[in-house]
Amino acid sequence: MTKKEVLTMVRVFPLNDKYEKAFGKMFSDYYEELGCDEDADHLVNEYILPDLLAGLLRVDLIEEDGALCGFCIYQTDEPGNDWDFKDGWGDIREIYIVVSRRRKGLGKFLLYTAEMRLKESGVKDIYTASDGDAINFFAACGYELTDEECSELDCNVLVKKCGNGCKDCG
Repeated sequence: MTKKEVLTMVRVFPLNDKYEKAFGKMFSDYYEELGCDEDADHLVNEYILPDLLAGLLRVDLIEEDGALCGFCIYQTDEPGNDWDFKDGWGDIREIYIVVSRRRKGLGKFLLYTAEMRLKESGVKDIYTASDGDAINFFAACGYELTDEECSELDCNVLVKKCGNGCKDCG
């Protein structure tokens, strides 16, 4: 290892009670960055956390060298969920890395971890409804932009089809 190389420790883990407030703060920062005018605290406390506890979605956090620096919210779309855009597909609903930790591969690591967990649960194909700079991020991670649009979110739909034994999925 050269003098310039620095080893970092990265950990991805499910949201738990210990990190609930920190997650809420990051989610508020995320919504502020997006320019959303919805009450982020209300969304976390009335939708995300109850859906997490009900097993309708998952929230993973990522930390680097002990510092919490991002999250990914994902689910398998099914009729029991409030959001069932593509029944049976994995859905990457939200992904966020704090500004100071971006462009280091943490977002890809977090996304690939969510994809792996979705595949382990039986999902074959995964999608996300995104726009703006996020499209480039997802494209760099193997997602393809489709002609499909999610009118409710006014976003493009990107897919990663893994049901045919692709090299990434085995």
